[in-house]
Amino acid sequence: MNLYSFARGLVKSILSPLYRIQVEGLEHFPKEGGVLLCSNHIDNLDPPVVGVAAPRPVSFMAKEELFNVPILRKILPGIHAFPVRRGMSDREALRKGLKVLKEGEVLGLFPEGTRSKTGEIGKGLAGAGFFALRSDAHVVPCAIIGPYKPFRKLRVVFGPPIDMDPVRGQKMNAEQTTDIIMGHISDLMKNHH
Repeated sequence: MNLYSFARGLVKSILSPLYRIQVEGLEHFPKEGGVLLCSNHIDNLDPPVVGVAAPRPVSFMAKEELFNVPILRKILPGIHAFPVRRGMSDREALRKGLKVLKEGEVLGLFPEGTRSKTGEIGKGLAGAGFFALRSDAHVVPCAIIGPYKPFRKLRVVFGPPIDMDPVRGQKMNAEQTTDIIMGHISDLMKNHH
């Protein structure tokens, strides 16, 4: 058993009963091919929660500082996380993200870049649009509907893949593309409250 499967099982056994995680929309999740999984961001626990909810292994970008923590430096690569420098265009992280998608794997992103203090969805950064435009991956919106309170229900909702053909055909830029993705996440949040 690899570290990812072990960690996923461990996290699931702790978080699922604690937050009564309920997963919806798994039927929308593509069984194969690259998937750009874009979610809102409300808590530090979002990456493990999305990782546990998704039916396939998910690679996440993690802020570079986490890789400076000795124990995390050993664990993060084993759970498919790779470093990203915040606040600047990190070409290496962008290349790595594209590689994940081109190899037919799942790349998980929180387009807002930082977690929302209010629970309201913020403006997405251009990175999500960049990946959506530069790859032919399925783009799957995801909504985490909280709150993170012990023994209260926490929902993770996967929406149908966004039809990117019109977006790619209209030569939209990365920011406009991210706005479309964020709109889908926002709709999921509204429709499942």
